[in-house]
Amino acid sequence: MAGERVLIVDDEADIRELIAKYLKKESMDVSEAENGFKALALLERGEFDLVILDLMMKGLDGFETLKRIRAKNQALHVMIVSAREEDYDKILGLGLGADDYLTKPFSPGELVARVKSQLRRLNLARAAGGRGGASESVAAGGFLLDLKAHRAFRGDRELGLSAREFRLLKLFLENPGRVFTKRQIYAAAWDDGYFDENTLMVYISHLRDKIEDDPGAPRRIVTVWGIGYRFDPGVSPGGHPSWCM
Repeated sequence: MAGERVLIVDDEADIRELIAKYLKKESMDVSEAENGFKALALLERGEFDLVILDLMMKGLDGFETLKRIRAKNQALHVMIVSAREEDYDKILGLGLGADDYLTKPFSPGELVARVKSQLRRLNLARAAGGRGGASESVAAGGFLLDLKAHRAFRGDRELGLSAREFRLLKLFLENPGRVFTKRQIYAAAWDDGYFDENTLMVYISHLRDKIEDDPGAPRRIVTVWGIGYRFDPGVSPGGHPSWCM
């Protein structure tokens, strides 16, 4: 990977310098901001592939910065790197739209690996989209959506989804691992300006019936208690749930 633009947002200069040092070794184009306001200003003036965001900053903290980023840009990859290690902070950060969460102190090697992982996802999405327009398919976790024919498959088996179920699965496949609130999911699939939690839960249940091996113990569309749902593209060898199931 070379030339990807990464913005580091942290009020500690030594942390910014450390991260920048390792990313520059990977030939990435690195910019820095010491607070949320400066980060948003830089994002207004230029395009970035990834934002590495601290949470505990004066003035405009990381949570509020992330909210403002997502209000304008749903596609930009954001990775939180913070000393806040409580599950609540992780769930909130991912629920607000972060793509990954790494706690301090961190291993520079792990940081670089996670950054590369996010950039690979970005580059794969761009390659799937092609230069000429939107992608005609979405794939993740063994599932494939043919957007042109409006057909959904798991391996060679067609799933037979309704139009609403198709929209829900498309949202999840396009954002593997990302936590969505119930309101975000409803807005993406209904577009009617309302929010009906019961209706959403019924459709999530129907979709689980069609894509899960055991709908009673779902491993793909995972409940994130108090927030909403996320799509898990793969289950660990022992089938153990992650920290946010």
